[in-house]
Amino acid sequence: MKVLLIGNYASDRQESMLRFGNLLQRELESRGHEVTLLQPPERLGSTTLLGSGMRKWFGYVDKFLLFPRQLRRVKRQFEVVHICDHSNAMYVKHLQDRPHVVTCHDMLAIKSAAGEVPENPTSFSGRVFQRLILSGIKQAQNVVCVSEATRNDLARISGRAPSKIAVIYNGLNYPYTPMPAEEARRQLKNLGLQTSQPYFVHIGGTVWYKNKLGLLKIYASLREYPEFKQHRLLLLGKPLSSVLVDFVRESGLEPFVDKKSNVSNEDLRAAYSLSEGLIFPSLQEGFGWPVLEAQASGCCVFTTNRKPMTEVGGDAAVYFDPSDVPGAARAIKDALQEKAAMQLRGLANAQKFSTERMIEQYVAEYSLAIQQQQTSPSLKKLRS
Repeated sequence: MKVLLIGNYASDRQESMLRFGNLLQRELESRGHEVTLLQPPERLGSTTLLGSGMRKWFGYVDKFLLFPRQLRRVKRQFEVVHICDHSNAMYVKHLQDRPHVVTCHDMLAIKSAAGEVPENPTSFSGRVFQRLILSGIKQAQNVVCVSEATRNDLARISGRAPSKIAVIYNGLNYPYTPMPAEEARRQLKNLGLQTSQPYFVHIGGTVWYKNKLGLLKIYASLREYPEFKQHRLLLLGKPLSSVLVDFVRESGLEPFVDKKSNVSNEDLRAAYSLSEGLIFPSLQEGFGWPVLEAQASGCCVFTTNRKPMTEVGGDAAVYFDPSDVPGAARAIKDALQEKAAMQLRGLANAQKFSTERMIEQYVAEYSLAIQQQQTSPSLKKLRS
């Protein structure tokens, strides 16, 4: 099968989406498919002479004025086109005469733009941008969501029947496995981290739905138990906001919180492998990669009692109400009395999210899109 993957603009630095596109290309090619991963070339938006604001607008020119011309030229060389990230759904209007699939990873920005998330107001230009994305998704031939939670949100907001939206769970985009303790200690020592004391780990940015303040409050509540007085908190990802830095200082947590940005997959694997557990109190997610990564690395997972975290964590994670901080701390304390059993359940659960299964389902979705355009009179007319 000849497949065109539409990837993301490199300068946007959407690392998870870039990894998703690379994963699809690598795995499809290993199964004998002819695959091209096409990203909008960085032309005007790449110049270093521009300020960040101007680079943003010239990046829009690259993505939405120049790239569609290239896409229209090359699309007929392929049997099916896959837009790997729904934020590029504006390209759908250029693909109506080709079998195509769009993967929707989350509805968080669209929900915010629709006014459903008061704590995350969206600018006028942001609302326009998200309306264009939603319009593209509505026009798409086939849509895949990465979780039931995302499918439910998309169906409600777009009016597309849930039966017309497939769910394909992500497979691991890196071979996370438990790292031997000594190797993990060396890996973390190279980051300047000491591992003589037990610690909890968290990875994620500071956007509202990550609930970073809730995380810090849960950790503070855990430290009220004598058995957790020596436990540290390792924060991986983007630096804390000034509000969070102030909370850490004012709560007396500063000596016990370690922070690292720009960690590698092996750094992350080491951090999961030695940790007492991942604390992941997100209010919303599209999928919840860290839940799966941690379990695959032999790390206990403590997360929110909401989809998609419950979809991904299965019966192997411990769930809590993120608004009940003492309750969350108590649930973590009680669960760690059976840490070894949790780790084994997590490893078994992670096996359900295999990359092989994900690729098989995408190939089936591609075949369906091709068949639909071959048999539907209206779609055949577009192709002629």
